[in-house]
Amino acid sequence: MMQQVLISLSSFGAAETRRHGQLYFAQLARAAGADGFEVRGELLVDAQRELPALAAAGLGAALVYSSPEGLWRSDGTLDDAALARALEATRTLGAPRLKMSIGGFTAASASGFAELAQALRTAGTELVIENDQTVAAGTLPALQAFFAAAASAGVPLGMTFDMGNWHWLGECPQEAARACAGHVRYVHCKGVQRQPGKWVAVPLAESAAPWRAVLRQMPASVPWAIEYPLAGDDLLAVTREQVDLLRTIANAPGAAA
Repeated sequence: MMQQVLISLSSFGAAETRRHGQLYFAQLARAAGADGFEVRGELLVDAQRELPALAAAGLGAALVYSSPEGLWRSDGTLDDAALARALEATRTLGAPRLKMSIGGFTAASASGFAELAQALRTAGTELVIENDQTVAAGTLPALQAFFAAAASAGVPLGMTFDMGNWHWLGECPQEAARACAGHVRYVHCKGVQRQPGKWVAVPLAESAAPWRAVLRQMPASVPWAIEYPLAGDDLLAVTREQVDLLRTIANAPGAAA
């Protein structure tokens, strides 16, 4: 089965994406052969206009809505307003999958799972939890505690495994891949390089990290999304090249578990 490849529209750069609009880059992604795209809530300039237009353009495509808000507030309570906003945007987009981080989830937050489960059932939406670049919601212990609590509450949730974000927190992506593989339903493919005082996202071929080893530990058949910079004079050709690269990697012997 051919690997399903999506493109996070943030890959085209925040400034350019806001300037041209996400619809422009969604159409480019499809023209480059991507199976779909991930719409970024933080890059919407006019959500009421853009989301319906993206929905119309995304017919037949794999769609993900990425909310920039966390599920739990800093005081450990479920942020029902943020969840409602994210679900409404996901519904308007016509996407079956919503990506969020856990925000301020703590051991005392488990009472929010019942409300979360009801909201997801009503919306008919799959929620996939991303490891972000914060200690509270992006470290392996935090994510393991969350998924254990969700399972205990009878609310099994999938994960968006961002293979690059672990570096920002000093975590080992290979260890995280081994620990989290059973939860993974969606993968953010991201190369990284260390620059003075910070990590930066780069194309996989330029990455200093063992990204092939990480991808080999991901479950077979889950979608992969490009979430690294896509730029060049011929942006369509660059994007097509990267989509083809991911499919080639996926089809290589032993590429995925």
